[in-house]
Amino acid sequence: MKRTAARATISDVARAAKTGKTSVSRYLNGEQHALSADLKQRIETAIAALDYRPSQMARGLKRGRTRLIGLIIADITNPYSVEVLSGMEEACRAQGFTLLVCNTNNEVDQESHYLQLLSSYQVEGIVVNAVGMREEALNRLQQSMLPMVLIDRKIPDFPCDVVGLNNIDATTRATEHLLANGYQALLFVSEPLGMVNTRRERWQTFQSTASRHPSVQAEQAEVALAQGEKLDAILRDFCQRHQSQRCALLVANGAMTLQVARSLRRLGLHWGPDIGLLGFDELEWTELAGVGITTVKQPTRQIGYAALEQVIRRIEGSDEPLNEQLFTGELIVRGSTALHPR
Repeated sequence: MKRTAARATISDVARAAKTGKTSVSRYLNGEQHALSADLKQRIETAIAALDYRPSQMARGLKRGRTRLIGLIIADITNPYSVEVLSGMEEACRAQGFTLLVCNTNNEVDQESHYLQLLSSYQVEGIVVNAVGMREEALNRLQQSMLPMVLIDRKIPDFPCDVVGLNNIDATTRATEHLLANGYQALLFVSEPLGMVNTRRERWQTFQSTASRHPSVQAEQAEVALAQGEKLDAILRDFCQRHQSQRCALLVANGAMTLQVARSLRRLGLHWGPDIGLLGFDELEWTELAGVGITTVKQPTRQIGYAALEQVIRRIEGSDEPLNEQLFTGELIVRGSTALHPR
């Protein structure tokens, strides 16, 4: 079996350059002014010949810095998460940090596991798109004193910087759009609310906005993404009970909007002519599906960028008061909520 060549060490470089490790360290740490031109050339030649690559982790730890930031994200398959991640990576490149990404797949146990893992890598800060951290994990975070920023989802009774969408403003405008277009029966569709504050804020705002119109029927349905038959039954029942009224659906996120669109197709209903449809998150396919689907577009890339900038400010010692930075959503109107003759 062929052996892999051993990786060159700083001692190998010093030996090849006929000098000591201290001189090589100075060269690597940018203290080349302290070395003669001849010595610098010998070290440079030795590094090239040996293909020496210093361990950035070891160098960072020696200086007390790793320049690593951990990201714990709930679901990396969600287009929202992908855009947030893109914004964070852009900010990392601009600020000279490296991002370590951990996908929990919406599992609380995975969240706790990754918290421990990131601590072992000695990250300088953490950005969390929380699932539902347990008390034990929260206590570890508080004790670690690591700078942390939450994206989108808050953690109950856990004071922390938060970056996300202004859910109250966005949901109010979305609901008022449906009301202004003459819809008389509205159904808010989401995954189970649980402790996810974004879902709760959107549902509560939808409810309070619709309640100002006594003639409007406003209802709610919670269903898991994989429960297609249950979703079909919910939508069928809603439409049958309100068949004499103009009906519309307000869907809490992009992943659920896709499932609702599939369900409507299975039921033989067309968004626009038969039923109104408005979903949170602007996805590429929404402008191409049928007459197009009206959406609330979140500035997700900016949210990711801002979260990374905030955690870096904390890493660098900022003691400003805890900050909740909320971005404004954009309502993109398409045919799914247009006025159609019945």
